[in-house]
Amino acid sequence: MKPTTTEAITKPSLRNRLEIQVIDSPEEVKRFNDYLNEEHYLGATPPVGDFLRQVVTLDGEWAACIAWGSPAYALKDRDRWIGWDARRRKKWLKLVIEQRRFLVLESAREPNLASAVLGASMRVISDQWKERFSYRPVLAETFTDIEAFQGTCYKAANWIGLGVCVGNSRVRGQGTFYTPNGKPKKLWVKEIDLRARKILTSDELSPEHEQGDVGSKSGELPLREDQVLSLRETLRKVEDPRDTNTHFRVGSVLTITSMAMLSGHVQVTQIHRFCNTLSQNHRALLGLPRKKNTKFYKVPSYSVFYQVLKRLDPEKLASALNGWIDQNRGQLPGTFALDGKSIRDRAMIVTMTQKEGTPVSMAVCKGKGHEKNAGKKLLRQTPLDDCIVTADALHCDQETAQIITESGGDYVIQVKDNQKHLLKRLKKKSIPLR
Repeated sequence: MKPTTTEAITKPSLRNRLEIQVIDSPEEVKRFNDYLNEEHYLGATPPVGDFLRQVVTLDGEWAACIAWGSPAYALKDRDRWIGWDARRRKKWLKLVIEQRRFLVLESAREPNLASAVLGASMRVISDQWKERFSYRPVLAETFTDIEAFQGTCYKAANWIGLGVCVGNSRVRGQGTFYTPNGKPKKLWVKEIDLRARKILTSDELSPEHEQGDVGSKSGELPLREDQVLSLRETLRKVEDPRDTNTHFRVGSVLTITSMAMLSGHVQVTQIHRFCNTLSQNHRALLGLPRKKNTKFYKVPSYSVFYQVLKRLDPEKLASALNGWIDQNRGQLPGTFALDGKSIRDRAMIVTMTQKEGTPVSMAVCKGKGHEKNAGKKLLRQTPLDDCIVTADALHCDQETAQIITESGGDYVIQVKDNQKHLLKRLKKKSIPLR
């Protein structure tokens, strides 16, 4: 029966009935892939590189599945629209993400739902991607099969059509990187950030985007080879939390993890990506196994890092790392910084590092709320004579400053605007900075 005028007014809008969440539990991923295999003409897509699954619920029930991943390496129409040359494309490519699958479940379909889902997805993808991978993408791309779809929902959601691609598939290990598939597709793009083209053609990135810079850090180790070997030997003695599947030894896995964290990578996906950038010489140095009947070395999968870090006792890791740090203490310069990084959601390791990134000492705490006390613990146990300690505003309190100065050090600690009284006194220079 057609709703009355009153009912039509009081019924929530389609936009307000939608919620979007990121899923990664095995049960939810299986359900996600089952829907794609059953209802999407391409089926489920394997996770490659940075990969994120969004589930859209309508009135609390699953209504749509969206898979996001790495973009196409080179697209003439896209690159021309952005204004990219080869150098900038290589450097900033990670700031573009591809919508690899989009499915509105058959059981949930209703007029305008597809375009509403696309709009809702784009409103949250920047924050969700930043939380997962530590940088914000600025542009989205996707493809539609011109023989089967007109892309009406993308038009309605204000995506921009950039022409038809010839139709190639990416194939590794077969001479040519791309192979014609005889299925031309229409390319669509959508600016996640309205400054997308300006950002993607710039020479420098803001902090919220800089983790997407892949132009200079690939294949670099934060430690010398002799330090890598000694760290691997130390971490080899940490108890392996896995009962089975120890093809990749725990010492090698934890050494890669530690070096990835020293390079600023804290999520499991980032650690896995860092691992894949290692050269064959680095992989041999780390004691990774060789591929059968080849000279090439294998690297641990995402699952290996996930299982080790999920089950690992962080206290044992911190204890082993502190022992290694003590052995190398004479080689450390004298400018230290406090920083806290999470290993999944289980614990946080607060690290005191030298300016080049090498750790000086580590402590484990339960999470964000305990980071300040862990920092004080590190300061008390570290010689600070003639050293300068830098820290963010979290560590800006009288006790921290007193610990540093009583140990013979100086400090440079940030002060935020919400610390009004301290900020006012500093501006009047009525208190000493040491």
